[in-house]
Amino acid sequence: MTTQHAPGVTIRTGADADTDAVAALHAASWRTAYTGIMPAEALGDGLADERRELWALRLDADYGEPANTPLLLIAELAGETVGFAYLVPQPEGRVLLDNLHVRPGLTGGGIGGRLMDAALARCAERFPGADLYLEVLQANIRAVAFYERAGGRRTDERDCEFPAGFTLPEYEYTWPAPVRR
Repeated sequence: MTTQHAPGVTIRTGADADTDAVAALHAASWRTAYTGIMPAEALGDGLADERRELWALRLDADYGEPANTPLLLIAELAGETVGFAYLVPQPEGRVLLDNLHVRPGLTGGGIGGRLMDAALARCAERFPGADLYLEVLQANIRAVAFYERAGGRRTDERDCEFPAGFTLPEYEYTWPAPVRR
């Protein structure tokens, strides 16, 4: 994707200390991106606590070998978390880009592009030979357009079943692993 936008934004590896900031940003992003797509109950009062619990578990877990350990990338601007991406190695040898979120109000300025570039680069470094893929709700047309501009190739479509008991159609996009010479 390579973007020259987002001056002043730095990308770093996340840690346990990022739990609260990531959870708050994740909840705010869901409420902005998924209103009108997901049932209102899924975006209600309990969302922030649910995201906090999820990220506390993820960032505190011991995954064993580095090849099995997910990687959190944090985008910062002036010391504030303005975005994040989360890469999760899968048993079949691929890496799932499980989340890529930018703080609402800051989308469209290149932060997402910087995170996507960093995710692709870190995937190639840390998980050599692994394709990077993600799942995105079909109705999230802004995200679909972003991933297509970023060079993702649509490789599947299916229904996503959410723990709250609803199902929504999604696409899978894949970025093949770089060929090593």
